[in-house]
Amino acid sequence: MKSKRYFNTTGFCMPDTHYMIDPLRNQKIIFDLIEKKQYFTIHAPRQTGKTTLLHELAHRLNKEGKYVSVVFSVESAGYRSITEETANSKIIDSLYRNAKNFLLKEYYPPLPETYKNKLTLENYLSDWAEKMEKPIVLLLDEIDSLYDDVLVSVLRQLRNGFQIRPKRFPSTVALVGLRDVREYKTKVRPSEASLGSGSPFNIKAESILLGTFTKEDITELYSQHTKDTGQIFSKEVVDRIYELTGGQPWLVNAVANEIVEKILKSDYTKKITLAHAEEAKENLIARRDTHLDSLLDKLKEPRVKNIVSAIINGDSLVYDNFNDDLRYVIDLGIIRKEKYDIIFSNEIYREIIPRVL
Repeated sequence: MKSKRYFNTTGFCMPDTHYMIDPLRNQKIIFDLIEKKQYFTIHAPRQTGKTTLLHELAHRLNKEGKYVSVVFSVESAGYRSITEETANSKIIDSLYRNAKNFLLKEYYPPLPETYKNKLTLENYLSDWAEKMEKPIVLLLDEIDSLYDDVLVSVLRQLRNGFQIRPKRFPSTVALVGLRDVREYKTKVRPSEASLGSGSPFNIKAESILLGTFTKEDITELYSQHTKDTGQIFSKEVVDRIYELTGGQPWLVNAVANEIVEKILKSDYTKKITLAHAEEAKENLIARRDTHLDSLLDKLKEPRVKNIVSAIINGDSLVYDNFNDDLRYVIDLGIIRKEKYDIIFSNEIYREIIPRVL
C-alpha cells in the first residue's frame, strides 16, 4: 500500500500530505510574546521550516478565535530600483491577497482599491486594526529581501504604529527572515549607520533563532513513515542520518525521501540500511538539489567565503559574539559552534563546500 504522505523537500509542510512534526512544539516563547503584545523577529537559514511554522501559527491563532492573524511575504518589493511608494503598494497588495488564505471574510483588511490618495502601509494597517474587534497578529515573511530606503521605511512605519497598538495598529508583528535585525544594517548602504543603534526596529522584544532537528525529532518524524508503511528506520540509520545532516530539516527530509522513493522505489518490504544512507548522501551531493545550490550561492559572498576558507585551511576560528561575519555565517546555517571550535554544520556541507571552492 502506497503511503498517502511523503517526506517533503519543496515548499512548506502540510500535515495531511507530508510527514511533519509540530513546528510549534517548543515555541512557548512565541505565544508569550503574542500575549504580551510584543514585536519580535524570527530568523533561520533557508528551508528550516520558517514558513511551515508561520502558517501553522496563523491557522492556530485564527482557529482559537482570540486573534486575527495573517502570514504574508514582502518579497515582491525586494529589488533595488523600487520606489517607496511602489513598495508600499506591493506590500499592501501581498497582505490583502494572503489574508484570503487565512481569514473569514469579515476579518479581511480593507480593499486597497478603495483608497483614493497615496497609501502607506502604516495608514493601511491602522485602518484595518480600528475596524477589528480582535487584536491583529501580523507575520511578515522575507523581511530581509527589502533594500535600503524601502527597508528603513517599512521598519519605521511599524515602529510608529507600535505606539498606538493594539486598538489602532497590529498588536503583534513578527519580522521573519534569514538574518537577525542587527544584520539588516548591512543591506542599508554600509557606509551609513542608518540602521545601527538607532535601529528603526529597536522596539523588538526578542529575536528567535529556529533550531535544527534533534535526534529525537528525526526519530519522531521517521516513525510516522513506519506507522503508515511498516518500514523501519533503525536507530543506527537515524544516528547516521543525524551525522550526515546535522539535523538540518530539509536534508533530513531529502535523505529519507531519496532512500524511500528513489533508491528503494517505495517498496516498503525492503529493509533500510546504513549503505542506503550513504548512497542517498552521494546522490544529493551529485545532484546538487535546490537547497545545496542556494547554499553554494552564498559562498560567492566575500564574508562567507573568508570564514569558510579559514575552516577548510584548518585555521582555528574562535567563536566571538561580536564578529558579525561569523554570526552571519552561523545564522545562514553553514557553520556551527561545537564546544570551542567552529565547524561545518554537517557532513554533507563538509564534503560539498570544499569541492566547490
